Amino acid sequence: MGASKTNAMRILDNHSIEYGMMSYDAHDGKIDGITVAEKIGKAPETVFKTLVTHSGPQLYVFVIPVATELDLKKAAKAAGAKKIEMLAVKDLQKYTGYIRGGCSPIGMKKQYPTFIDDSASSLPEIIVSGGRIGTQIVLKPTQFLEVTQAEAVALIK
Repeated sequence: MGASKTNAMRILDNHSIEYGMMSYDAHDGKIDGITVAEKIGKAPETVFKTLVTHSGPQLYVFVIPVATELDLKKAAKAAGAKKIEMLAVKDLQKYTGYIRGGCSPIGMKKQYPTFIDDSASSLPEIIVSGGRIGTQIVLKPTQFLEVTQAEAVALIK
């Protein structure tokens, strides 16, 4: 099983953080967050998507429930930036090491400032990408904050 661990899982292991792993079949090409939540049988408010943004050369990572939309004004305020824009999908792998649909907020090439929607704080566990399409990681919000050094703030519309 060791070979199938993703970088995100190795980082959690290194931090001695307990997590669960869930897999889903992505062969149908349906990898959007809401479909993933359905495939793994979890409520959409517990499944979080990873959005990579930038303000000039600085990248920021925002983690929000899959059925919600990132409020760019709230995101910019959280990041202390004037304006935030989504990173182009074509640049995702270059900066994060991950591809769209398999972008984990844990274990990117660099540790970018990371923010998670504060709705996560009230949940017993959250689910984020495991760093590969078809793989999700389940962990406690406090552990997510610890490993990503993220800040919990209001981010959604």
